[in-house]
Amino acid sequence: MLNVPSQAFPAPGSQQRVAAGGRSKVPLKPGRSLMDWIRLTKSGKDLTGLKGRLIEVTEEELAKHNKRTDCWICIRGLVYNITPYMEYHPGGEDELMKAAGADGTELFDQVHRWVNYESMLKECMVGRMALKPFAALKGLFSKKKVPDNYSKEAVPSYDWFQTDGSITVVIYTKQKDMNSELVIADLQERKLRGELIVKDYSYLLHLELSYAVHEDMIVQVSEKVGKVEFILKKKEILSWKKLGQPLESHNSFVKRTERGLYYRKCRLLSKTNVSHDTQLFCLALPLGTHLLVPVGHHVYLRQTITGTEIVKPYTPVPSFLVSTFKNPCHDDQLHIFFIIKIYPSGLFTPVLDALQIGEYISVSNPEGNFMKSQMEDVEDLFLLAGGTGFTPMVKLLSCALTSSNNLRAVKFMFFNKTEDDILWRNQLEQLALNDARFEVQFVLSEPKKGWKGKEGKISSSLLSQFVKRSKCDSKVLICICGPPPFMEQGIQFLQDLGYSSKEIHCFTA
Repeated sequence: MLNVPSQAFPAPGSQQRVAAGGRSKVPLKPGRSLMDWIRLTKSGKDLTGLKGRLIEVTEEELAKHNKRTDCWICIRGLVYNITPYMEYHPGGEDELMKAAGADGTELFDQVHRWVNYESMLKECMVGRMALKPFAALKGLFSKKKVPDNYSKEAVPSYDWFQTDGSITVVIYTKQKDMNSELVIADLQERKLRGELIVKDYSYLLHLELSYAVHEDMIVQVSEKVGKVEFILKKKEILSWKKLGQPLESHNSFVKRTERGLYYRKCRLLSKTNVSHDTQLFCLALPLGTHLLVPVGHHVYLRQTITGTEIVKPYTPVPSFLVSTFKNPCHDDQLHIFFIIKIYPSGLFTPVLDALQIGEYISVSNPEGNFMKSQMEDVEDLFLLAGGTGFTPMVKLLSCALTSSNNLRAVKFMFFNKTEDDILWRNQLEQLALNDARFEVQFVLSEPKKGWKGKEGKISSSLLSQFVKRSKCDSKVLICICGPPPFMEQGIQFLQDLGYSSKEIHCFTA
């Protein structure tokens, strides 16, 4: 999530381009959908042009394949012939051509790092890049890099101690604003993975423990001193000589955008109809997982569909919201909830709809850059949502009304097709009655006869009536979420009305 600059939406290289809705799509020819591509990869057709051979590719050889009719790219050392994929790419051929005949890893990470390209392009793999001897040796002996603007003393570190029955791993972040939402921890089959978010950086502790422990790990955060503790219960009362063996990227401190996404399997506990085409999903986090999704952040759901892993971003909803549809009395730290609209002709949501109680789906770590500090001193908060773009707004709305002393007004304009599509309508109307600061307006593009509310789609005239400062110099924050055309038009209308990019925040997942 980002404050949208005036020259582009989303910003080039921003994390917003991670989300499927956050990048421009081009019209595809009939028969060029994602499902059509999956069928082609399963057809047995030679998509590499090498008749099943894998080769070692030099930089010189890679550079020769830089045309639309002959296009190879390298991602993380693997080379793919993406020529047959050109017509299936939702972002268009021009985006792919930016990495033609070259290493496209950095570009891929900016736009698609959540995509499982290994699965999507496995039938297109040509081979591996040939490493230069010096580069290979340098990689073996390279030292841990300290990011710019950080001294070695400021980089997080860890230690551990034990009693007869427990192991305590302590991470010293050296940050006074650390909280539980910035800690993501997973303990599964003796493997401990703890990721801490420190501003724009990620610190990772990743170990295979020396001995077995119980899965019900306790995570404690001392906010004032920035100390994080993982308390593990030993299965056997014995003295450990060492904590464990380091795993991939252990004790590393890198930019958040450079850290790969991590998934854990979550079990479906329940599905509840919220509207005629929308369902509430309740997933149980694994016992050894600590995962709290911050306000305005999203996660990715991953599922294998006809042999190919497909990933989609969704924003979880808070437990107080789901209690209005069903009252399962679940603990936030053990469960995660999603309100998802089911598209019968879609690729991903029908699979979710068919998921049976007790089956599993993979859930990633949270992503997003909305900061609670953006709410500081805000006097007028405006929320603009289209359809299920409603999901990130509810938690933000709750936080604003319960924790901000400066707010004069919170106004929510909710766009839908029909009255049946309006989610949480009664609760929003009740909230408006209970809190004088809050106002909600529903706008329908296809209202039935008798509708007395606003009609139409997002427009400059609607926004000019709705988005008004309570006083001439009040600090404003306008948050917008919905389908890409809705957001693009909304941002343009707001900027035409004189609101700056710093006053606009866009949720694209």
